[in-house]
Amino acid sequence: MTNHPLAYATFHVMGNAVVPMFWTEYFSLSPDTAIAKGEPFVTPSGRLAGPGRVGLWGSSSKRFIHSNDLTPHLRFLVQRLNLARVDLPQVVAEKEVKLRFFCYWNTRSGDRVTDIPQDIRTMMEALGGTIEIDEYRD
Repeated sequence: MTNHPLAYATFHVMGNAVVPMFWTEYFSLSPDTAIAKGEPFVTPSGRLAGPGRVGLWGSSSKRFIHSNDLTPHLRFLVQRLNLARVDLPQVVAEKEVKLRFFCYWNTRSGDRVTDIPQDIRTMMEALGGTIEIDEYRD
């Protein structure tokens, strides 16, 4: 494995009405990204930016999982956030937010194929969420 990961995933809660503190309490963990619409925020590089154009709460696998395949990253986030919880679909609807997995995928020579497990696809579909793959080639 190289020093630069070839894959990782971030789970996002997005929407105009996202209140980052609510999601921090709901998932019982601090986010890697938290933006409230209309409020200034700190970028990953530590720069103050904003105001936020949309609300966003995100948790990434990048610091925790060291695999060039997406499956371990996605499974880590599903377990860490307990995305199978029974009340999540109702909370998503009530809070009028969207969910997504945003996946970084570096295929370098173009011969790597993404590995999204069917059970995770099915879970995200049931939540009205999406799985997006941001593909790069070195």
